[in-house]
Amino acid sequence: MVSIAELYGRYKELILYGVFGVLTTVVTWVSYAAFAHLGIELNICNILSWVCGVSFAFITNKWYVFESRTLESAKVIREFVLFIGARIFTGVIAWVLFPILLWIGLDQVILGTEGFLAKMIVTVIEIALNWVFSKYMVFRRSHSKKESDTVPSN
Repeated sequence: MVSIAELYGRYKELILYGVFGVLTTVVTWVSYAAFAHLGIELNICNILSWVCGVSFAFITNKWYVFESRTLESAKVIREFVLFIGARIFTGVIAWVLFPILLWIGLDQVILGTEGFLAKMIVTVIEIALNWVFSKYMVFRRSHSKKESDTVPSN
């Protein structure tokens, strides 16, 4: 029988990605509410909360999920630009795919919300693509040396 520790070791990256994904959602929603309570226009609140959420996701994905521990500024900037670009790209895919799914008939009401099936499908695709881009493009590991070896030791 496989122990919980073995399962965690085997699926650590995916588990942490899920945990920090939930926390990213919380950061996004709480920051949206905070900005709204400050009286900021709602569309600006939405943009600012997206920035807060993506910034939180970048830090937690870099450091904890994909363990890219380098602090070399050129590498961090490269990772950040790629991360933002990937998030914008998957956001555009979601924005385009959602009406297509509605058009083909996936506009069912779930939990009292019209079109929620399409929204759920788009979200799963977006999360999967974000993970693939983060793992294989943004935070890919160098084969020549470990990322943790590039962190200055004190």
